[in-house]
Amino acid sequence: MSKALEWFEPIKVPEFPVNLPDEDGEPLESNWHRIQINLLVDLTHQWWSSRDDYFAGGNMFVYFSVRQARAPAYRGPDFFLVKEVALKPERRSWRTWEEEGRFPDLIVELLSPSTAKGDLTKKKRLYERTFRTPEYFAYDPDARRLYGWRLGEGVVYHTLLPNERGWLWSEELQLWLGEWEGAYERVSAVWLRFYTREEKLVPTGEEAEAALRRDAETRAADAETRAVQEAQAHREAESEVARLLAELQRLRSENGGIR
Repeated sequence: MSKALEWFEPIKVPEFPVNLPDEDGEPLESNWHRIQINLLVDLTHQWWSSRDDYFAGGNMFVYFSVRQARAPAYRGPDFFLVKEVALKPERRSWRTWEEEGRFPDLIVELLSPSTAKGDLTKKKRLYERTFRTPEYFAYDPDARRLYGWRLGEGVVYHTLLPNERGWLWSEELQLWLGEWEGAYERVSAVWLRFYTREEKLVPTGEEAEAALRRDAETRAADAETRAVQEAQAHREAESEVARLLAELQRLRSENGGIR
């Protein structure tokens, strides 16, 4: 054996902890935050209902390094989207080393008085410099303000400019992000929602089902109306035939029964 081989040592691959926590035991800032996360996940599934190459999660740990995994002091985004990955199986946390090194393509943080500073500084730097997440949005429900950034030249975040409605465009989703006032999960509030390029609301699962029911009911009502109209037309045609036969019979009688 040569001296070069005598000194050879195999490269040691860092070992990640196996039993990683899925949650930190801390509740979300409010019930609104919990429902808003559910809403964003719901809308993503509706928008991409025909696709199975993405993962949409919320309030989940995102593990990305040995050091961070061994001492998790980071809970993860309120909502995040990873494209070009398997939709199934369900994940309780996102572990980049088990996902071919994939990080989120889009992140949304929902601000609160206790998290706003960190979301707009420390987390923003993390998503920009470590995650390299192409798009980062942050929404302040108290101030009703939406922030947005996209990675640009120099691989740094550039501020997104809103349209006349205050919405921000997402290249990753090909959708607008903007406010909407209404009820979701029986709670009436102002929510962050997705809009199409034509500025139409992306429906929730419940709204999509309701639209299908209304469409089915409309088609059934139209079919019933057509059936009634056709029956009426049939009766009128029979009545006209009877009238013409009677008229013919009368004329024959007047003409001496000539056939």
